[in-house]
Amino acid sequence: MFRPGIPLSGTDGDAGPGQPRPVEDARQPTAAERVRTLVESSVSARLRIPGAEHLPEDPLGGSAPLRRAVTPDGDVLVQVTADAPAARAAAHAQHDDLTAVMELTDVAPVAVPHRVRGQAWVAGWLTAVPGTDHARCAGLLSRGQPEGPEVHGPQVLLRLEVGEARVDDLWGEEHVEPEEFAAAAPDPLARHEAELLQHLAAAHGDRVRGLCSLLGDDGEELCGAWDRVAPLSLDRYGMRLRFAGPGRCFDARFEFPEPVGDLTALRRAMHRLFEAAGS
Repeated sequence: MFRPGIPLSGTDGDAGPGQPRPVEDARQPTAAERVRTLVESSVSARLRIPGAEHLPEDPLGGSAPLRRAVTPDGDVLVQVTADAPAARAAAHAQHDDLTAVMELTDVAPVAVPHRVRGQAWVAGWLTAVPGTDHARCAGLLSRGQPEGPEVHGPQVLLRLEVGEARVDDLWGEEHVEPEEFAAAAPDPLARHEAELLQHLAAAHGDRVRGLCSLLGDDGEELCGAWDRVAPLSLDRYGMRLRFAGPGRCFDARFEFPEPVGDLTALRRAMHRLFEAAGS
């Protein structure tokens, strides 16, 4: 059986980067899983070296995203151009004398108010991957995040040994220990989320809005008061919608009967969700 839609808090007026947050208990990915998902996804990222403000920021995403991966021990591998400031700094670093912070920004793939869904920060010690380990790490990158646009010129592999992490997203702000990060797994739907949400918004807008019937007795009347209803996020536990009107927005969460692990299970769960809304 489906749990009814779970209303979440909203924002009114000019709320800046703020996001509606849960006000009731809901099944959700852990903070470590959310950070791990962002690290291994294609969201925008940049690697910064504290104390080196005179160096330009080194983009690991955006116009020329380079690949990222996580080792079985929980270290973050990054591929950068050989002339990137981080690459030059890491070339002369010992094991623990160059600290760095990877900043990740998650933006909703569908146009909604407050489109930045969250940010994460992974801090630790940055070194160049030695030649003896290069082939193994390159293999992890090739099996991990899809390669971005073609990057000309030589590239190098860097390793970020995680010391701590933090996430501030739709679920709230939480701290993550390195052991938790290493043990976590990314959400199995993350690779497909953007395409799925865009498809739902473009081709199934009426069915998405129809989920209002699962919000309780006043669901349909409530949803009629909003100009737009759009799918905002999707994970193995459920889907979140954002309801938008002039100067305000509100979120609702719709959970699957059980966590889904692949696209086949997701299709069944979405079919049952829409079926429940239409009954």
